[in-house]
Amino acid sequence: MTEKRHIDPERAANRRRQVLDAAATCFRRSGFHGASMSEISKTAGMSAGHIYNYFASKDAIIAAFVEENETRVMDIISDIGSQPDPLQAIIDDVAQSVRDNLDPDHWALPLEIAAESARNPAIAALSQEADRRMCVRFLAMLKAGREKHGLAADDATVEGRMQAVICLYQGLQLRVLNYPGLPVDELVASFRIAMRALLLT
Repeated sequence: MTEKRHIDPERAANRRRQVLDAAATCFRRSGFHGASMSEISKTAGMSAGHIYNYFASKDAIIAAFVEENETRVMDIISDIGSQPDPLQAIIDDVAQSVRDNLDPDHWALPLEIAAESARNPAIAALSQEADRRMCVRFLAMLKAGREKHGLAADDATVEGRMQAVICLYQGLQLRVLNYPGLPVDELVASFRIAMRALLLT
């Protein structure tokens, strides 16, 4: 799932972004299998043949989305880790994080990728490896934060707390899909209680 090399890196990066933005629109609208390369090319305003100069397949496009998401999450973890109290920073950000995870612009594409991972071993392997790297970084940050608070920080305890935090946020995406009338303010308040219990006890 490699991308082709181009003589003009800046132009290639702009074209690549154009394809990814178009693909994201098409995947949200039609699903991964419903969105054809011709639909993506039309949305991107370029020929299908031109798209193949940047991505060899739809799998390669999904791989790029997985990579972008990993970069985004790593940046968030680094930012939180740079705070004086990373654990409190997570709790303080609950309202924004909950609202982000309830926004279809945030969860629609990841759900498509997750569904494709369930069917496509190559995409599953990419997603799982990216998740492993993110968890290594997140675990280290949580461990350091718990040590600052004098809390249990052995690997097993921190791993369990970390996975629970991740499950809570990822579960929001499916919950709002099935129950779009979620009471957001009450949900945020409940998440704060859960985060305090998971991170600071």
